[in-house]
Amino acid sequence: MGAKIQKITPNLWFDSQAEEAAKHYTSIFGNSRIGRITRYGKESEGRAPVGSVMTVEFELEGQQFVALNGGPHFKFTEAISFIVHCEDQEELDYYWEKLSEGGDEKAQVCGWLKDKFGVSWQIIPSNLTDMICDPDPAKAERVMRALLQTKAKIDIESLRQAYEA
Repeated sequence: MGAKIQKITPNLWFDSQAEEAAKHYTSIFGNSRIGRITRYGKESEGRAPVGSVMTVEFELEGQQFVALNGGPHFKFTEAISFIVHCEDQEELDYYWEKLSEGGDEKAQVCGWLKDKFGVSWQIIPSNLTDMICDPDPAKAERVMRALLQTKAKIDIESLRQAYEA
């Protein structure tokens, strides 16, 4: 019997960088691995080279993904992003540095970034939602104001100071 299939699996459409992206992401996140790789066969002649990578199954921190080399027809947008919850500034800095490398610097705002493949990520403190949903509306508003003033990468200490002010 095979491994249990994850109920919902994000499928990421790349032009031709599926394997490169999967290797990049698995090099950044712990508890990650590359799984099955499928290749285009003779039926795809004229659309993709026979033997070239069609899909790459990979896992990041226990979350399964599929990367597809589907051609240039579709591009990533900020309408979908992946949230990375970080316990401290060191972890936040690590993911920000690794995922923003080679990405669109103009797309870096309020903890959001676009990586070199055009995929959007939110690199945030694990307790951000708790702070902006605090029952004390003044605390929540101060944190939201501090967050919205963030030009790119989040500074956890400035959010904590706003929360505790």
